[in-house]
Formats: sequence, structure tokens, C-alpha cells
Amino acid sequence: MAERPMRMDTNKGLPAMESHRDLHIWIIENLKMVPVPRRAYRNFFEEHCYIVLHVPQSLKATQGASKDLHYWVGKEASRDAEDAAGSFVQHLQEALGGATVQHREAQGHESACFLSYFRRGIIYRKGGLASGLSHVETNMYNIQRLLHIRGRKHVSAAEVELSWNSFNKGDIFLLDLGRMMIQWNGPKTSIAEKARGLALTRSLQDQERGGRAQIGVVDDEAKATDLMQIMEAVLGCRVGNLHATTPTKSINQLQKPSVRLYHVYEKGKDLVVQELATCPLTQDLLQKEDCYILDQGGFKIYVWQGCMSSLQEKKASFRRALGFIQAKGYPSYTNVEVVNDGTESAAFKQLFQSWSGEQGKNKNPRGIGKLLQVKLDVGKLHSQPELAAQLRMVDDGSGEVEVWCIQDLRRQPVDPKHRGQLCAGSCYLVLYTYRNMGHIQYLLYLWQGLQASAQEIKALSSNAEELDLLYHGALVHEHVTMGSEPPHFLAIFQGQLVVFQGSTAHSGKEQLTSATRLFHMRGTDNHNTWTEEVPARASSLNSSDIFLLVTASFCYLWFGKGCSGDQREMARTVVTVISKENKEIVLEGQEPPHFWEALGGRAPYPSNKRLPVDMSGFQPRLFECSSQTGHLVLTEVVFFSQEDLDKYDVMLLDTWQENNQSYEEVVEGSLGAVSAISEITAEINNFQMSRWPVSGRAGPLAQQALKGSEDSSENELELGPKADCGGASTSRSTSTSTSTSTSTSTSSYPSSPRCVSNGGLPREQLMHQAAEDLPEGVDPAHKEFYLSDSDFQDIFGKSKEEFYSMAKWRQQQQKKQLGFF
Repeated sequence: MAERPMRMDTNKGLPAMESHRDLHIWIIENLKMVPVPRRAYRNFFEEHCYIVLHVPQSLKATQGASKDLHYWVGKEASRDAEDAAGSFVQHLQEALGGATVQHREAQGHESACFLSYFRRGIIYRKGGLASGLSHVETNMYNIQRLLHIRGRKHVSAAEVELSWNSFNKGDIFLLDLGRMMIQWNGPKTSIAEKARGLALTRSLQDQERGGRAQIGVVDDEAKATDLMQIMEAVLGCRVGNLHATTPTKSINQLQKPSVRLYHVYEKGKDLVVQELATCPLTQDLLQKEDCYILDQGGFKIYVWQGCMSSLQEKKASFRRALGFIQAKGYPSYTNVEVVNDGTESAAFKQLFQSWSGEQGKNKNPRGIGKLLQVKLDVGKLHSQPELAAQLRMVDDGSGEVEVWCIQDLRRQPVDPKHRGQLCAGSCYLVLYTYRNMGHIQYLLYLWQGLQASAQEIKALSSNAEELDLLYHGALVHEHVTMGSEPPHFLAIFQGQLVVFQGSTAHSGKEQLTSATRLFHMRGTDNHNTWTEEVPARASSLNSSDIFLLVTASFCYLWFGKGCSGDQREMARTVVTVISKENKEIVLEGQEPPHFWEALGGRAPYPSNKRLPVDMSGFQPRLFECSSQTGHLVLTEVVFFSQEDLDKYDVMLLDTWQENNQSYEEVVEGSLGAVSAISEITAEINNFQMSRWPVSGRAGPLAQQALKGSEDSSENELELGPKADCGGASTSRSTSTSTSTSTSTSTSSYPSSPRCVSNGGLPREQLMHQAAEDLPEGVDPAHKEFYLSDSDFQDIFGKSKEEFYSMAKWRQQQQKKQLGFF
């Protein structure tokens, strides 16, 4: 059955829309809304205003799914056009209902949400659209224009003056001559920027030239003399040096910590701005009868509308926000987002100390949600891939499992009889082997106990890398923190997962020889049940769950009044893992005196029935990580898909349930030893290239730190090491002014007690070898370098020079495949 168009109030001049489309764009022409042809969706004329409505189709069936409504203002647009766009947005808001987030966008300063709709980039076109003309004319060759291409994840191209004065060193420029398109890459542009610029150029070739225009790329002017002759014929001879890179947004602005909340209202003809609070903000400051402005350090302005605020208050939201921006002296292009009570965006919520909504009132510390109360039908995982993706279940957990415990910083195999018994003071490697479409696949879980030491956590990662070597880089790693185990991790233990306190040996009887112990049991079937030892006191109890109390003389299985039949059935199965003694079942409210004596007496505990929490209501968020300017910047990618995972990117995916390590845990456990960081810092400060670890192996992190280049693109194409047989111990210190050239031209990596670059080492001593098994002086990060030239050519199919000229990620990929990673 065909879907009906969204109902709109035609009396207000609003057009009907097809509900199956996710994106709708209108241009304001003669103060009317005129639909833009779909093929021209990314073209925006500077003298016009546009209205853009996005309805996420993946969320359409979800009750209360929010829509995003933008009005875009060109830098040459008239005030009348902007007022008309604002008026139409208000009418659309009323027609669409309350679950709509409104945005004001200014040319060149659009929000990440807006830019995410246009994966191939945005084209800013000079002038206005004459009535009756098309946004885009295909096969138009009589053209000469210069496009300035900017951006990393979201690319935009603006028409600029056809002159060398428009160029700079840090951006990309496209000289469009109709039948010929020349992309000029600035010397400071990264490889990712070049690739995305070329994608935009190719899309213009397909869309506007029918695929018939020729494309040329100038990466090095000295090597592209023919293309440079064409450019100079059009632009003239270049006089003087190119301009430096023009910054887009400063890091201080992007990550400005100042956040202030204001109550804004009108008193007579005056706009009254009353500051309420600064960080940390609390949710109870927002009263549902009022409207508020949240100022994110001048970078972005939010307007929050209470559900009981008046219609007049809501209609004045944009006007008040613009008045606030003017009063504060902020730029006119400052982004504005209007959110309604109950449909706040994740970006808005994160500015508060905590946020509880309909989905967050009953918190589940483990993040397992409905899996605790509802049986999982694993048979649906293959027939319903969306269910498997939501639960992150690669299969039903019936594959092969091997477990190692990290003891004395080495991995020790765990007896299969005890492989589901973990200790909070230890770390474990859990290797899961399964078949997918006839192929063997491996999933390696790195499980970290909450009481594990920093040394054990670091050893966990290093042992995982060694294990990966044995499997030739075929293992998929997944870090798991105690208390946040994903559903699949629980499923592979078939309901038998028990986490003990401490770090004692893996024997059930040895674990229970001493004091009173209390175990908290949750779950309804073999695929979601887990048991954890908790402090043996009455306050640890919870009426929603089941607990096992074990002492030297008796064993009680306590059923809370809120537990289900499925929970009780699973508990009877799991208790045999912990204790073989006879268990006495105790119902809440009917406990014998010995029960309370063992727990140190009665004490209050949660007695209300815990409702299941549907964690799927929390949407995952994707961020691009960039450090091109010397600072780490996270840029959110909104409405993302697999297409956003580019090979040149480093991305962070926040799935809500599995990113809860503390800052200290991440720093101590994942970012390397403090001693190693101090060593690298000392090397950078002193510029002493010969100062390597005692073992004689050159530290790869230190070498990379000293291997920087002024050209940011060179950081992404790491060249191979150069042998220096005679000067490994010679001091390489130099003055600060010449540090860059010295560090790149005279490095003696890898430093070694003996030179092996001529004859090389036998391949058998290098391939598939763990770090401790390598010959003395061999750097584990560059084992391939120690091959003879003939062996290297035979194994890699190319010379060392060709190999080290490849991108770093390609080098790593090939090394994994061939056993040198």
C-alpha cells in the first residue's frame, strides 16, 4: 500500500510532501517556498535562503522519533528572504508537531547535522537563481570558475575569484574549465582532504558534465608542468608566495568549556536576559513552563522550550536567539538549535551533569536492558540481521571458547572446567571461534577486572597482540570491562559466567574455603545470565533478583519477591558452579535468623521491583578524531552509515553500553606506561637520537615522535627505516631551529648492536615470531626490515623502497597478512 503524503496546512502556503523521502529542500523565491529538484540538492545560491527538512527513515517507525528542520541563510541573502524562511519554518513546525528540532544555518558555518545530509559535499554558487532556471545544467561546457574546497569529513566548495590570490597552502582548489577540471592540492593538505576533494570533483564530473570532462590533479607543481601551463594560461603567472592556511574554526572555539544557562523573556519592548547557572548544569534548572537559552561558549546557542510554555513563547524562539547573539556580540553566523522538552538532542544533553528522561529513570548499571527479563530467541539472529546488529551478536554463542588468565604478566590457559569463572582482580583473554558463511572467524575478548592492576591491564593488551601474531592478524579484538559485558560475551558462557572477588586460583573449592560470601545472580536463560560476587552484607540484596549466600556451615538460595520464574530456574542451574553443597531455598520475608547473622544483621536494601530498561533508545554516536592542528578534536558525524568509515580516518563509535572505562583506566591501561611516555618526552626535549631502551631495540614510539614533518600529509605516509651501520651510538643532538630536518634525514632506525642490513636474517627467525623470540637487536615493530633484499622481494613482491613508500595502514595490512606484524 502506497504511503500517504504528510498532511500539511495548505492555507499557509505549505506544499505537500512525500512521506517516503528522508530529505526535502525548498528555496525561498519571491518570498515563496519552491521545491528544489532532487538532483540539485547540494547546490545553494548565496543570494537565497533555503528550508531543509530531514526525516530519519530508520527511526520513522519509532514513537516520538524527532525530525530536523533547518533554514539556511546565504551570505548575500536579503533580510526579507530570511524573515520569510523563518516564518515558513514556524508554520512547518506547527504542522509537523512537537518532535522536531529547529536549526538556523549560515553559509560556511553549517552544523554537523546539516552537513551530514550531503555526503558528496556542498556547492555554494554565486548570485541568485533566476526564476524558471534550473539549479543544475548538465553537459554545460562553456564555463570558467574556481572552486575553493574545504573540510575534512564534510566537504564544501565555494566559487571564488578566478585568481592566484584566492589560493592558499592548506586547502584544495578546483579550476573548472568545462571540458577540463584541474584539482590543485595545497602542499599542507592531508591525504584524507585530497581524497575527499577528488570525490567531490568526480561527482561534479558525473553530475554536471555527464562524465565526459577530463580530470587532472596537481600534487607537485614541478611534476605537473602540463597542467600548470593550463592554469597559468587562465590565471596568469603567479607572483609572490602563496598565502598561509586560513583557519576555519579555532580549537579554542570548538572545545570552549564555558557553558551558561539563561532565562530569556520579554518585558514590554525589552528583551530581558537573566543568567541562571554555569557548569555544572543540572536538569532541574529547566522548568517546563518557561523557555531558556543555553550558550555553549558562543560556539552554539540552544533554545529549550518547555512543554507547557505558551505558543507565543515558542514562536519567538528564533527571534530571541538572534537578539541574544546580537546582545552578546557574537558573529551573526552563530549556529542556533531549538529543542523541545522531551526531544532533546544528545549534544544538548551532554552539556548537563546528568540527564534522566523516560528512558533513563530506571538505570541498569550493566546496560543489558530487556535481556534480563525477556528470553532471547537466538533462532532469529540469522533471519533478522537487524536484531543481531542491535544486540551485537555475531552468532548464538555456540562456537568454541578458549580462555587465558594474565598471571605474572603472561597468559596462562584456564582449565575448561573453570573457564566461566573469572576474578575481579585479574584480566583474561577469551578467544571465540565460529563459522560465518563457511569461513572460520575469530573474536578475541580482552576482559578487564575492576580490581586489576595497571600492569596487568597493560599485559593484557601485549599478550593479545602476541596471540594475534599466532593467528596471522585474523583476530578481531573487543575490549570488555567487568560489569559492562556485551550480550554475546554472556552467551558464549551459556549462563555459567561467575565473577569472584580477588585474584585467587581458578578452583571453585579453593575460592570458598574462607569467610562468608554473597553472590548476585541475574538473567533468564543461557544467553544472558551472569553471577557476580558482592560484599556479604544485607544492603547488597535487591528484591528484583536472586542471591546465593555461602558460609562454612550452610548455603542459602535467596529469592527476591520481584524475581521471575525464568530467573529462579536459571539460578538453580548456576549455583552448582559455585558450590556443590545442598542449598536451602529462602523466600524474601521468610529468612531464618542464621541468614541475617551471616550478613552482619539486617539493613535497608532496594525493595521496589526494577523495571527493565530498553537501552536501544539510546542512539549510538560516531565521532571523527583529528589531531591535524596539534590538538585532539572530536567531530560528530550525524546520521552515519558504513560509508562514513573512510580508510584515512580514525573514528570513535560510542554505543552507550560499552564505553564506560574511567579516564584513569584508559590512561593507565591503554595509553602506555608512564616510563615510556617520559622516555619519549626526554628524547624530544633533548633531541638525542641514540638514547634507546636498555635492550638495544629502538623504541618505535620514540622514533615516530621524532619523525615529524612540517607537511601534515607526510605524517600519514610513514617512510621506512634507514639503516646506519656505523653511527648507532653517535649523538644526534642539534639546535631547535634545525630539529625537523635533522630528525628526518639522520635517523639511525633501527638502532642495533650489529648491522644486519647487508646480509639480512633468515626469514624463519622473523616470520610469525613473538617479540621475546626475536634475535637480539631486532625491533618487533619492523621485523620485515631485517630480511635480505632478495627475501623481502620474494615475500612482499616488491622492494623495500616501494614498500616503505606506501601508506602506513597499507604497510600494516600487508605485514599482518605475511606474518611480520
